[in-house]
Amino acid sequence: MILALVGGCSATKPATDRATTPSPSPSVSASTALPPTGGAASQATPAPRPPIVWKPIPFPDSRKMEMAAYAREHYRLDTFLLEHPQVIVEHFTATSSFRVAYNTFASNAPDLGQLPGTCAHFLIDADGTIYQLVPLDLMCRHTVGLNWTAIGIEMVGLSDQQILGRARQIAAATRLTLWLMQRFGIQLRNVIGHNESLTSPLHRELVPSFRCQTHADWSHADMELFRGIVARLASPYGVPLGPPARPVSGGC
Repeated sequence: MILALVGGCSATKPATDRATTPSPSPSVSASTALPPTGGAASQATPAPRPPIVWKPIPFPDSRKMEMAAYAREHYRLDTFLLEHPQVIVEHFTATSSFRVAYNTFASNAPDLGQLPGTCAHFLIDADGTIYQLVPLDLMCRHTVGLNWTAIGIEMVGLSDQQILGRARQIAAATRLTLWLMQRFGIQLRNVIGHNESLTSPLHRELVPSFRCQTHADWSHADMELFRGIVARLASPYGVPLGPPARPVSGGC
């Protein structure tokens, strides 16, 4: 959920600065983790790019400099660029309105006293329309500890289960995820829900008060369903899914 993320979600949801218990690491069975028969990466058929509507939020040089300052403080990286993304984080907005979510990201309002404001690379409406808000070579503040290497996908909705029950929206989200996985070589174990962020081996957070921050959206159980759909979609295209996830304890 990005509308409540500390260092990465908006303040329209209550308790934005309260950490929640993270889910276990995502699991991928040995059979799922292997590429389908005849699916070597060199022989893979490109996964189709789903229809994407370009609807950018304002991201002027001033916001880029704010993102670079955030990256220096939280990741010791002197850049606002998202280079070689390794993670895709799934969120829901905790609103029923696309407009509310879009306006929150566009406003660049401080979150927990820091700029830049929250954002996501993609925002998927309830009808399955995919909107791209931010270029994929820019960091977005959507998941504490992972903004430096993660693409953020937001889905308009009030719960994981609500979104899983919307055929068009879940189809759009899983197809977008698969396309991004193939484009950037991201493994299925690194397709996570926001609530799984603290168990990611790529989690990095230098600010002590932020280190154990996560949110409840996209629980481990619901992400297992989501990853299962992605794995099935990957089969015809021979997209390598990678090895099983490695359990990681963040000490939180």
